[in-house]
Amino acid sequence: MQEIRKIKEMRSFSQRVKAFGKTIGFVPTMGALHEGHLSLVTEARRKSGVVVVSIFVNPIQFGPKEDYTHYPRNLARDKKLLKEVGTDVIFVPEVEEMFPEGFKTYVEVEALSKVMCGKSRPTHFKGVTTVVAKLFNIVLPDYAFFGEKDYQQQVIIKQMVKDLNFPVEIITLPTVREFDGLAMSSRNAYLSEKERKIAPILYQALTLAKEEIKKGVRDPQKVIRKMRTLIAQEPAVRLDYITLVHPETLEELKVIRGRVLIALAAYLGKARLIDNLVAEAN
Repeated sequence: MQEIRKIKEMRSFSQRVKAFGKTIGFVPTMGALHEGHLSLVTEARRKSGVVVVSIFVNPIQFGPKEDYTHYPRNLARDKKLLKEVGTDVIFVPEVEEMFPEGFKTYVEVEALSKVMCGKSRPTHFKGVTTVVAKLFNIVLPDYAFFGEKDYQQQVIIKQMVKDLNFPVEIITLPTVREFDGLAMSSRNAYLSEKERKIAPILYQALTLAKEEIKKGVRDPQKVIRKMRTLIAQEPAVRLDYITLVHPETLEELKVIRGRVLIALAAYLGKARLIDNLVAEAN
């Protein structure tokens, strides 16, 4: 497994790979890897000639009072895991390499970036799309792999790819969960033992919502009320939002019909947790 730290070197590696007619599968990460990330790398390995994983804790997607400095980092462990699942190259640039002094250009997908997580993290998705656009221009992937846990993020990236004509196919894979339903996340490391026992209530609320929809409930507010009542049993959980939206446009639903995305975000101790499920209204 090769480690690359410079943009120029990464790009010339990718250009050589392409010259040999091989495809590149790319998994962008912020490190602190878990089984969710590794499932993406495994799929990239299956689908592509060469697998590139980036590890870059992107400062511009964190708000001023967020956890950039405390975000978990463990490069040695990440490298070991990535080697085990057959990664060819890890791209580990420094912040100064990606955002040198005088950096002034940002990529923003309007509307989609302002709803759901965008309401409480107004600059977050602008930071995500900017760094992903840069990474696509550096790594030159044929395929890029994202997890459904960050559902809004992958909708936004698909829109950016379409609008800006990136020659990349975006592949989204299902959320990987712990034994009790909690969505795997690097931020789960912030949870105390007690908080970790409480956290699955979020998945339970999503499952409850899915069951309500299956039973024929068509009023989103009724579903949300039931979810809130369940989550309120754990006063340590502070809800950011619960919403039922169209899975492609992310528009809030007045009536539940067809496919629906049930999504939520909540604070538990130092962690902000997000999760979602897609349900089908018959």
